[in-house]
Amino acid sequence: MAQSENRSKWGDNTRLAHCGNDPLEFHGFVNPPIARASTVLFPDAATMASGNQKYLYGTHGTPTSDALTDAIDELEGSTGTIAVPSGLAAITVPLLSFLGSGDHMLVVDSVYFPTRRFCDTMLKRLGVEVTYYDPLIGAGIETLMKPNTKVVFTESPGSNTMEIQDIPAIAAVAHKQDAIVMMDNTWATPLYFRPLDFGVDISIHAATKYPGGHADVLLGLVSANERYWQGLRDGYTALGACGNPDDCYQVLRGLRTMGVRLERHQNTALEIAQKLQGRNGVANVLHPALPDFPGHDLWKRDFKGASGLFSIVLDGGPSRDLQRAKAHAFLDALEIFGLGYSWGGYESLAVQVSLADRTVAKAPEEGPVMRLQIGLEDAADLLDDIDRGLEAAAKIS
Repeated sequence: MAQSENRSKWGDNTRLAHCGNDPLEFHGFVNPPIARASTVLFPDAATMASGNQKYLYGTHGTPTSDALTDAIDELEGSTGTIAVPSGLAAITVPLLSFLGSGDHMLVVDSVYFPTRRFCDTMLKRLGVEVTYYDPLIGAGIETLMKPNTKVVFTESPGSNTMEIQDIPAIAAVAHKQDAIVMMDNTWATPLYFRPLDFGVDISIHAATKYPGGHADVLLGLVSANERYWQGLRDGYTALGACGNPDDCYQVLRGLRTMGVRLERHQNTALEIAQKLQGRNGVANVLHPALPDFPGHDLWKRDFKGASGLFSIVLDGGPSRDLQRAKAHAFLDALEIFGLGYSWGGYESLAVQVSLADRTVAKAPEEGPVMRLQIGLEDAADLLDDIDRGLEAAAKIS
């Protein structure tokens, strides 16, 4: 398929259907072959000595991983992308690539818990100082910057409680001090938010979620702008954390339908979120697309859409034990929602989240926070299922 001069004008779904590979390079087959590779042969000793050929060894990339990363570069507007074995690896590889002993890092306090665990264990042992900041700090982050601040880590919306960060304001402050801005953009995907367009240097994505879309693959993607691409590539090569070719193929296949799936996730989740507002047993609905959500104006300014993940706060009662009992009753009554920690797949999931790790950002006080992953089922059925959970929780006193 020849590259079209109008490609830059294509819509999201057209781009998703055609990005990442040229069928004519593979005898006309519309999907690229899976190149399972460790050893790559060289035609002669001189080429082997110089390394002057496209592929050197399986950990450095294959035609399959390149098809995926080329597609992501087109979606992200990035200079280069790496594929790593999991969403968590997509966080740890860039951090290890750019941070060293004596560096300081700022991390949003609403961050995905495994990110915090990595910062508080591995990075601490490596001599990296970590400070957690309020997700709503915006340009006020300048007060926390130090001469040795190397990385500012963002995540918007925030894990579990959906705080929206002012990414352009934070990036502007960070860049004054030459700090690298990283963002976990798993919630929105590059279809609904393109971090590099808003001042982010490195965009992180758990491709396990919406790009894969079927709860059957683990993969992470990290995209960098021109300034930091080589540093990211060097760290990736040194760590040997390469994505499996079969997993890369699965995610590339998932990309083809991600646009239509995301639209369905978005519409169903927003419908359910709206109907849960003011419902008996629900103290609050945490969804950035709701007009009364505290970060709604920022979300509306920067994002093109919302995905299928949001949270509700149950009416929990005065004690922690009672809140836990109500949360368990809610979850145990569900018939359609599965109880599981992932999201972004076709199936709906629910989990009680713990916010005990917070150090700055305040957790909701009304009751337990229940994170809902809205899948591709019918909205009416999912709402009936949530009502079953709410009724069960209401009986606990």
